[in-house]
Amino acid sequence: MDFDAVVVGAGPNGLSAAVTLARAGRSVLVVEAADRIGGGTRTDELTLPGFRHDVCSAIHPLAVASPFFRSLDLQRVGLEWVQPPLPLTHPLASGDVAVLERSVAATAARLGRDGPAYTNLVQPLVARMEALLADVLRPMRIPSHPVLMARFGALALRSCRAIVDGRFAGAQARALFAGCGAHSTVPLERLGTAAFALVLLLAGHAFGWPCARGGSQAIGDALAAIVRNLGGQITVSTAVRSLPELPAHRALLLDLTPRQAVAIAGDELPAAYRDRLERFRYGPGVFKIDWALHAPIPWRHQECRRSATVHVGDTFEAIAAAEVDPWQGRVAERPFVLVAQPSLFDETRAPSGRHTGWAYCHVPNGSSIDMTERIERQIERFAPGFRDCILARHVIPASAQEAHDANLVGGDNNGGANTLAQVLARPVLRWDPYATPNPRIFLCSSSTPPGGGVHGMCGYGAARSALRGVLR
Repeated sequence: MDFDAVVVGAGPNGLSAAVTLARAGRSVLVVEAADRIGGGTRTDELTLPGFRHDVCSAIHPLAVASPFFRSLDLQRVGLEWVQPPLPLTHPLASGDVAVLERSVAATAARLGRDGPAYTNLVQPLVARMEALLADVLRPMRIPSHPVLMARFGALALRSCRAIVDGRFAGAQARALFAGCGAHSTVPLERLGTAAFALVLLLAGHAFGWPCARGGSQAIGDALAAIVRNLGGQITVSTAVRSLPELPAHRALLLDLTPRQAVAIAGDELPAAYRDRLERFRYGPGVFKIDWALHAPIPWRHQECRRSATVHVGDTFEAIAAAEVDPWQGRVAERPFVLVAQPSLFDETRAPSGRHTGWAYCHVPNGSSIDMTERIERQIERFAPGFRDCILARHVIPASAQEAHDANLVGGDNNGGANTLAQVLARPVLRWDPYATPNPRIFLCSSSTPPGGGVHGMCGYGAARSALRGVLR
């Protein structure tokens, strides 16, 4: 059977590309190597029966904020967002806690003397968040809202260190900004890291930091349902090693990072472009743990029991030091740990009275070092008795991530290093970063703008590029 388009990879971006093409009336086939769809949005019983763990992503501020996802009726096909009372908490060894609330005013009130500076930083941007996202979550081009983007860009292009040193004196505001900036997996002294902190803080105020009821698999399942409802086809357990294996098609969209794209389609791409893709830089990896728990994580500070996401890393200075280590090939003795506890708010995640925990820290790309002791020791600092709650654990070192998902090269879950150069020119510098010199081949993974995260905008952008070109 012939298709207008074949999409290789059924992660959120591949499925979003398929939805976009099918909505435009094009025939689409999605081909997935794994035994089910979802990519970074899969959920499994990794520890004990009845304990449902998110294999990769767990908390989704960018999914609920995504302009593309908000254009779809995902709730109609089974996706339900669960919003905790607080989007994010961040305990400090001093006994204080930094809290991100939906309200800017409520967040600022908790920050004491830094409250006015925090309000001045985020309130003007939160007030126009939808317009801002329309420009931020796409390739860097002439913005639709130039004044707004100029204001955002003047802050976003700076380092997290420059923002906190120039605006905040208290430990809480500095730590809150550092934890969000550390999602970049880039040292906080680097230019451009402030963009990650700002986008996540703004998304928390405007849309929250929710999880998907039943697990992140529900996001992939909802997108797949729309593809099928529109007449698209999806096949799983079908690894693609070369283009001749695919059925006839007019356009090919690859939800793959540059390394996999070159392996599959390299002969169809000019040598110069292929060489540029091969120079694409991957970032540090992640070491991930899932726990089956007989009780909730016993956080010392009660506010941490009101959020599904807890950043564990103490002060700005401690987080900044921890994030330098994996970038320089070392592991941190006290790593910055991202913790998710969705079962506090979603009873489907564990048997009655039981709970799940999810956490990861950054490590050197491809590292096989076991970070279990370091991660659990960090959490125990802020939740004494945590280890006594553990019934079972499941670990995935960075070196094993790629076997689970070929796009997680060396455990890099961002689709490539988030250096300023690669954020602005991803995966290579081109006016249309989704299009390749071959007019039939397009890239749609998180290695394209706007980068990592579950938002579908890479797939949407690549599909729109194909519809302007070979599929017009």
